[in-house]
Amino acid sequence: MAEESESVGTVLVAVVTNLGIAAAKTAGGIVSGSSAMLSEAAHSVAGTVADVMLLASLKRSAKPADEAHPLGYGPERYIRALLAAVATFFGGAVFAVYDGIDTLVHGEEPGDPTLSYVLLGIAFLLEGHSLLVARRRVKGEAARMAAPVGLALAAGGLLGAQLTGSGVYDGVASLLIGLLLVWVAWDLGRSNARYLIGRPLPEAMRAEVREELLSVPHIEGVLELTTLVQGPAEVLVAAKIDFHDLASARQVEGACEDAEAQLRERFPAIRRVYLDPTPTPS
Repeated sequence: MAEESESVGTVLVAVVTNLGIAAAKTAGGIVSGSSAMLSEAAHSVAGTVADVMLLASLKRSAKPADEAHPLGYGPERYIRALLAAVATFFGGAVFAVYDGIDTLVHGEEPGDPTLSYVLLGIAFLLEGHSLLVARRRVKGEAARMAAPVGLALAAGGLLGAQLTGSGVYDGVASLLIGLLLVWVAWDLGRSNARYLIGRPLPEAMRAEVREELLSVPHIEGVLELTTLVQGPAEVLVAAKIDFHDLASARQVEGACEDAEAQLRERFPAIRRVYLDPTPTPS
């Protein structure tokens, strides 16, 4: 529960931060007439919507298993994250690409970029704080590396337009921000789809699980081992186990209980353990 609370706190920080950044970028884009700044505002709005969906999924995925969902609600986090990736980031990407093309074709009337530079500096500070919080609390779960890159592109577009008087730099920056959002959407969609399809533990951890099972008295062999990651801290383990031929029913039951206890002690993320007594094929 403590880890789940930390994740919720991280997402709340991200939501508030993104809202502030989106407002700042929008104001800067309107004052300066920069399409790159407006594209970055769309980027932040997309991030805010995605974070809100993630917050809702954190609440839902924490619900205990019930009769309708015997394996729990953990995968719902990945379903909502996948929807957020497709709908939100691609929505931001379409806006950024369209705005960039429009600027390149029709040009833009540049305004005073001073406010935009100030707001970009504030946005950099807010994004940096958000990154530090995310890394400290969820250790990479909410990596937000695309945000500083987008800010750098917007700043480059503004500077190029200011030095040359041409809106081409700003339009190109907007297009690059759009492509960045496409990449973010693809990466988020791909990573969450892998969990929805069914992702096992890494090979090294599966070997450790097998080793732990073999250390339990009365277990002779692990004939088949299946692991399934159902959430950030929720793993299912199922295995066909060969017990000693002379082990009694009580000893087999005790070995199953000991195996589950040992696995959970060594790997706290393992929530469900199913062991199937199976003789070795002759």
